[in-house]
Parts: sequence; structure tokens; C-alpha cells
Amino acid sequence: MLIRTVVVGPLQVNCYIVSDGASGKAVVIDPGDEPDMVLAAVKKDNLDVQYIICTHGHFDHIGAVVDLKQETGAKVVLHADDLLIYDNAKPSAALWGFSADEQPAPDLFVKDGDILEAGGLRLEVFHCPGHSPGGICLYGDGVVFTGDTLFAGSVGRTDFHGGDMGKLRESFRRLMALPDDTRVFSGHGAATTIGREKRENMFAAEFLR
Repeated sequence: MLIRTVVVGPLQVNCYIVSDGASGKAVVIDPGDEPDMVLAAVKKDNLDVQYIICTHGHFDHIGAVVDLKQETGAKVVLHADDLLIYDNAKPSAALWGFSADEQPAPDLFVKDGDILEAGGLRLEVFHCPGHSPGGICLYGDGVVFTGDTLFAGSVGRTDFHGGDMGKLRESFRRLMALPDDTRVFSGHGAATTIGREKRENMFAAEFLR
């Protein structure tokens, strides 16, 4: 698995371009903004994007979806429980003083346990609500992409529409059940590992009781 990270937008979202390293097939996870920069990275590696995966529907994670879909023809992937948030990204962004385009309708709604494949790349969908109702994480080949469910040292906030601390606790516990050496790539901030988060995450003592 080859992972290229492109940090985009004023809220510094980690957009991940993930490929199998052989076929050139790829997925783009959370293209939140700056489509030209994301597309430049895709073209630099001569990748064929199969899926544009939204770990959740908040505007800062989906701002470049429309442009990427137009340029690549890739399928837009979302969990159905986040459709309302996704569809309201433009007014939500305006409330925070940002702008966002109307987004294309998702091509594929995924659920827990689904597998997304692109060439030799294989990612399992974990439904991880808490930060938002339809938040998902993507697990495969010793790596997990956690969106805003889990960060290095912290977790996603739950005071937005649809947030739920009890469900976030359950999602956190599920992620902590992964092998300690699993690499964690979050929606914002630095990469980490599951083992490190068990030891150092400020929520671990409370959530793992």
C-alpha cells in the first residue's frame, strides 16, 4: 500500500491518496479542499482513482469531491447515516465563514463490513459513529484511516449535529481492539499507532474502562 498525504484547506484536513503500488488503481480519502493540489498528486503518480471516500459528511472533508469526480469519474462513497450532513455542507460551511460547493450525489452507500477494492488494494469499512452518525474508518494491510473518529492523542468532538459521546466511546474501543502495530492515519494531525493511543491518548483511561 502506498499512501500520499495532501494537507488541504484552512482546517488542515489530511487527504489521503492510497494505491496498491502495482496496478495504479487508487482511492482518494477525504478530499476536503484544494482540488488542484489533490489532482496534481494523482497525476504525478499516474493513478486511476476508483473511489472518492468520505469518512464523514462535514464540509471540511468533502469540499473537493465535486471537482475530483468531474476529473476522474470515480465513485463517491459515503455511509447513508451521514447523507443529511453531506447534503448540507454548503450552509454548514457558511455558518463557519467558509464557502463550499453543492456536492454530487453519492454513488455508493457503504455499511459496516463492506470491502472496497481498487486493484490489489482492499479496505474494510468500519462504521464508527460518534463524531457524526455515519462516520466510517477504513482498515487494511496494517493501516486504519480514522477520519475524525480518532486522532493522535485525542478523539473527534461530539458537539456537532448527530454527535454522540456514548457511540464515540464504542467506536474508540473497537479501534483499540486492532493490533498495536496498526498505523493510524487521521483526518487531522500526525499519524500514530493503535498501541501508542492505548498508552497515550487522553481518552483511553476513560473509554477503555
